[in-house]
Amino acid sequence: MLYTMIRTVTIVSELSEVPIEWVFEHYLNLPEKLSGQDVKIKSVFGNKDRNPSLCVYYSMTKRKYMFKDFSADKGGDHVNLVKELFNYPKATQAIMKIISDYNQYTLTNGTHIIKEFKVRNKYKVSEYQLRNWTIYDQKYWMNYRIDSKTLEKYNVTPLKGYKMSNDDGTMSINGLYLYGYFTKKGVLYKIYQPMTEKSKFIKVSSYIHGHDQLTFDKPYLVICSSLKDVMAFDKLGFKNAEAIAPESENTLIPENIMEKYIDRYDKVCTLFDNDVPGIRSMEKYKNKYRIKSVRLKLEKDLSDSIEAHGINNVRIHLYPLLTKALTGTIKNIP
Repeated sequence: MLYTMIRTVTIVSELSEVPIEWVFEHYLNLPEKLSGQDVKIKSVFGNKDRNPSLCVYYSMTKRKYMFKDFSADKGGDHVNLVKELFNYPKATQAIMKIISDYNQYTLTNGTHIIKEFKVRNKYKVSEYQLRNWTIYDQKYWMNYRIDSKTLEKYNVTPLKGYKMSNDDGTMSINGLYLYGYFTKKGVLYKIYQPMTEKSKFIKVSSYIHGHDQLTFDKPYLVICSSLKDVMAFDKLGFKNAEAIAPESENTLIPENIMEKYIDRYDKVCTLFDNDVPGIRSMEKYKNKYRIKSVRLKLEKDLSDSIEAHGINNVRIHLYPLLTKALTGTIKNIP
């Protein structure tokens, strides 16, 4: 006697019946299944990311997966992800699509099952090793006209390697181009690995780049996008302005700190990357703190502009833009 095996699939009708992990895995085409870890990928919202900027993470406060796309300035839960991806004006439309797509998925693949879910503690830098400067370091930094004196001033030191640890264990990272950013007291606050595509920056602690080097005896303050751009700005030789950078271009400097900067300087302006995320970030500073922005339309950022066009050409282009933003007038470079 021949028996035919028929597989039955439960059709869901409520959003609560759809695993949140499946929504992120399915619509973002994640390279791995979510089981408590964070996953970072390139933006899916049309931005041409050079580095991954969209993070899918487990929120301990909301007790579910969420997402944040720093380059596109979008974020929220799984419903908001689908709403943003398909430009739905209402969340109900996103919910209907999720339910429909999940039912279609289960007809072919069966119910989505998470075998083991364990919220991982984030890896943190637990150890690092210093090394001596090499000719390779010199070649890299001199591309941006940043010399050893400037690197020493801003407490940038080459690293032989570092270790990242969490409850699951420890992993060691070594490489030729690894640099530690230190405070004036010698405390590591960030690791910079420019040749790594996935994670160029490893945050160790919160810190405003260049703050230790401020003298507060100049009339103008320029907020750049990174420490590398702060050091590049230093090499331009503007005698009446100094520069800082937030933790990241997508992070606003806290209001209590910005108030002090605005109070100490005659004028403050931003000089972020010449791309969509940079322009959007400058607009945020303008709206919140009422400070003007400068857009240098040469390369993506200030240091890349110096690499491509040289210090003198960048200075010639930047000077009238800065004077207009900081003084309200247009001047030729002296």
